[in-house]
Amino acid sequence: MPAQGSAKHPTTELDARYSSALNPRPGAAEVTATDWAEAQRQLGAAEIFWLSTVRPEGRLHVTPVIAAWHDGVMYFSTGPGEQKAKNLAHNGHCALTTGGNSLTEGLDIVVEGRAEQVADPAVVEEVITAYEAKYGPHITSPEGTFHGIDDAFRQGTAVVFAVAPTTAYGFGRDGGVYSHTRWTF
Repeated sequence: MPAQGSAKHPTTELDARYSSALNPRPGAAEVTATDWAEAQRQLGAAEIFWLSTVRPEGRLHVTPVIAAWHDGVMYFSTGPGEQKAKNLAHNGHCALTTGGNSLTEGLDIVVEGRAEQVADPAVVEEVITAYEAKYGPHITSPEGTFHGIDDAFRQGTAVVFAVAPTTAYGFGRDGGVYSHTRWTF
C-alpha cells in the first residue's frame, strides 16, 4: 500500500503553455498555480471520479467511481470480477479525474498513480470511516445507494484500492482565465 501522507508537500508548477499567461485577457497577468491545499479540498469534496485504467491488450477503460481522499491517498473500490479490477491486476497505473463541466468556472483535477490493493484491516476501517463521513446516508442508511459497502470491504467482496499520487494536474477556470498546475510528488 502507498505510504500515507505522501501527498502532503508536492512540488507545484504553473505550466504557462496551457494557462492564460500566454493568451492575454483580463486577469491573465495575475494567473498563478493552484495551491495544493485547494486541490486537496476539491478532492475531498468531489462525489464522483472517473477512473481510467488500461486493459491487458492496451485499450483504455474509463468508468465512474465514488472515492475518498484520506491522509494524502485516494481510495476507491470495485468488485473483484469487474473490468477495472482485472485491468489493475495486470497494470496498476491509473488516473482518477474529477471536476465540473463549465467552460469558464471550476477546477478539474487529474490524479495519476499506481493502484494498490488494500489488505490491512486497520486501513480498511479508516477507508470505511472516510466513506461514511463523505457520503453519509448513501453509505450509512439502509435506503442508501451504497449501504452495506462497509461489510463488502471487510469481507473482501469489494476490493479496496489505494492510489498515492505520483503526479496530479489542476485545470482551473476563473471567469475565463485559465491555469494549468502540475503537482509532482
